[in-house]
Amino acid sequence: MTDVRDVQDVRDAAAERLRRWRLVLGGGADGTGCELSGRDAAMDRTLAALYGGGRGGGTAPGRGADRSAGLGGSAPQVARWLGDIRTYFPSSVVQVMQRDAIDRLGLSALLLEPEMLEAVEADVHLVGTLLSLNKAMPETTRETARAVVRKVVEDLEKRLATRTRATLTGALDRSARVSRPRHRDIDWDRTIRANLRHYLPEHGTIVPERLIGYGRADQSVKKDVVLCIDQSGSMAASVVYASVFGAVLASMRSIATKLVVFDTAVVDLTDQLDDPVDVLFGTQLGGGTDINRALAYCQSLVTRPADTVVVLISDLYEGGIRDGMLKRVAAMKAAGVQFVALLALSDEGAPAYDREHAAALAALGAPAFACTPDLFPEVMAAAIEKRPLPVPEA
Repeated sequence: MTDVRDVQDVRDAAAERLRRWRLVLGGGADGTGCELSGRDAAMDRTLAALYGGGRGGGTAPGRGADRSAGLGGSAPQVARWLGDIRTYFPSSVVQVMQRDAIDRLGLSALLLEPEMLEAVEADVHLVGTLLSLNKAMPETTRETARAVVRKVVEDLEKRLATRTRATLTGALDRSARVSRPRHRDIDWDRTIRANLRHYLPEHGTIVPERLIGYGRADQSVKKDVVLCIDQSGSMAASVVYASVFGAVLASMRSIATKLVVFDTAVVDLTDQLDDPVDVLFGTQLGGGTDINRALAYCQSLVTRPADTVVVLISDLYEGGIRDGMLKRVAAMKAAGVQFVALLALSDEGAPAYDREHAAALAALGAPAFACTPDLFPEVMAAAIEKRPLPVPEA
């Protein structure tokens, strides 16, 4: 005989599935016909305002007959909606919905209002949107925008700085070891391990045929790093992360860091590296791309090729001279520069990029690949030590 509780459990599970599908699909012809109440009804209204009443079919906002709500162009209404989604959804979902609202409903102009900026959930993508609006931003909004950007930057620095410094300090120490050190510079631990095969049992000692020591460059610059960042609109997240990493690298005494951003023009922002917020507001997202011109400028900054790492962060859609770009990369590598080509520096997954140019760089021994912020310290460590780069599998 079927247990009454089992029947009730089945009914409850079916009702929960129906409720969830109703929230996904919305109401109207494409919906489930399930009635919502209380918190569920309020949550559904916030979804309908952005995605329309019939959400299952992907209807664009304002174009479906079933749309039951909307954000319109009212700043107070949008501000309330921003508060609602933070009430009903976790932070990761809020950030996705904010991006969708900006893209689908054209709310960029409203971000120029201070009260709107104070209501949004700050993340890397919002920073990219603010930077793209930088030139149109009124003075009344600028300080609020800087505060939003600074919060994101500080959060990223807390997440990334310690591991980056630790990883690169180890790489710098290893790259500075020398094989003919003075006595006080000998790394005895590594020297003993490297010479164990020369142990003489009759004398109870090791003959150190090869000495390993620390370089005497601890108080001086060991490596030069040039970050060359494409500031075209599609690279917004990469610009944010690269600016943060640039500030972290610049804080390390053993690394001389330069930061260059480019579109069809080239701007050197090295003197602003002590504050990544200043760097970000010094960029101008959008416009064309002239990688050849940018690399020409970076090449002019190289004074110690064997101790220099040049990092190009670009989707490789070249608007300048393609052959010139490739010749400059070949020339730098021939001179001893470690050249790193990143198609993106972000958590956004595989980017769109120029595959022909990526293949040409790979043929020069400079594989181009997308890099997450968590992988970037390992990439830089490998470049500093002149090891093969940890290229992720496609």
